[in-house]
Amino acid sequence: MRRAAVAIAAGAMAVSLAACGSAEEAGGDKDASGSAAKGDNIKVGLLLPENKTARYEKFDRPLIEKKIKELTNNKAEIQYNNARQDANLQAQQVDTMITNKVDVLILDAVDAKAIKNSVQKAADAGIKVVAYDRLAEGPISAYTSFDNEEVGRTQGQALLDALGDKAKSGQIVMMNGSVTDPNAAMFKKGAHSVLDGKVKIGKEYDTKEWSPDNANANMEAAITALGKGKIAGVYSANDGMAGGIITALKAAGIADIPVTGQDAELAAVQRIIMDQQFMSVYKSYPQEAEVAAEMAVALAKGEDLGAIAKDKVSSESAKDVPSVLVPVVSLTKENINDTVIKDGIYTTDEICAGNYKSACDKLGIGG
Repeated sequence: MRRAAVAIAAGAMAVSLAACGSAEEAGGDKDASGSAAKGDNIKVGLLLPENKTARYEKFDRPLIEKKIKELTNNKAEIQYNNARQDANLQAQQVDTMITNKVDVLILDAVDAKAIKNSVQKAADAGIKVVAYDRLAEGPISAYTSFDNEEVGRTQGQALLDALGDKAKSGQIVMMNGSVTDPNAAMFKKGAHSVLDGKVKIGKEYDTKEWSPDNANANMEAAITALGKGKIAGVYSANDGMAGGIITALKAAGIADIPVTGQDAELAAVQRIIMDQQFMSVYKSYPQEAEVAAEMAVALAKGEDLGAIAKDKVSSESAKDVPSVLVPVVSLTKENINDTVIKDGIYTTDEICAGNYKSACDKLGIGG
C-alpha cells in the first residue's frame, strides 16, 4: 500500500505544481484559511543534522536547493545550516530561522524528541515544518522519508541470505544506530523482525551519534567478549559504522564475514566490490529530496498537500501527518550498475578508481 501511495503521489506532483503556476498567473489564490497565497518569492529554511555521513552535503542539500529553485522560477530564498550532530546548536538554528521569518522549514532533526519545543516555536510563529528523513516531534505539517522498518527488514534478510547454513549455528553482532534518531529504532525493529529466532544475537549495541569510531570500539568489545572465531556476521545499521566495524574486524584478523550497511556511500560501494562489505541499502535521495522541496514550496504558498502526500504518519505529538514514504533497494555487487550508476549517484570512474578497477572489470561494472 505504501509503495502504491508513493507511485500515485509521484504522478500527482506534476499536476499540483502546474496548478501552483496557474494560480499565480491569475493574480494569486486563497488558501483554506482565506489568506492570500504567496507567489514564488518565498523564504525556505533548510536544517540538516550532521556532516559526518557523506549524504547530507553531497546529495540532500544540493538536491533540495535545486528543486526549490526550479519550483519557484529561481525566486525562492534558501537559508541553510548544518547542526554537526549538536542538538543544542540545531535548536539555536531554528531560532535563527524564526527570527529571519522563513515561510517554511525543512528540518532533519539531530534529536527528534529534543527538537519538539523548537518545532512548536516555529509553528507558533506561523512557520510550517516539513520533517525530513526523521520524524521530528512537535506540530509538523508534513513528513517524507523512507520506509524505515523496511530498511531494517531488507538488511536483516540480506544478512540471513549471506549467512546461509551458518545462521543456524553461528551468532551475529548487531550495531544499531543512535537512540536519539527515531529512524534507528525503526531500522532495529525491522531487522529484529527478520533475525529473531533465526540466528543468535551474541552482542547488540546502540551506537552513540552513529559514530564510526564508537562502532569500532563496540566491535572491538564484541570480539573480546565473544571470541574472534565465534562471529558469523555483523548487522550494521549504516555504512559509516560499517567502515568502523570492518576496521576492527581486520585488526582482529577476521575476514570473509558478511557486514550490512545503509546509504550507499561511495566508500561502502567500493568495499562491496572488494567483498569487504556484503550489502548496503540504496535509498533514492533525489526522490526524497524532491518530495521535501515540493512539500515545502506548497506549504509556503498556502496550498494543500493532498495531491502530493497520500500516506499518513503519526508521532507521539502529531497525528495523521501528510507523508510520502520512498521505497528502498538492497544494494549488492550484482546490481551496482542498475542502482547508483544508473541513477547518476556515482560515475564508473568514481567507483572504479585506482585499486578498484580490476574488481570492477570482473563484475562488469560500467560495462
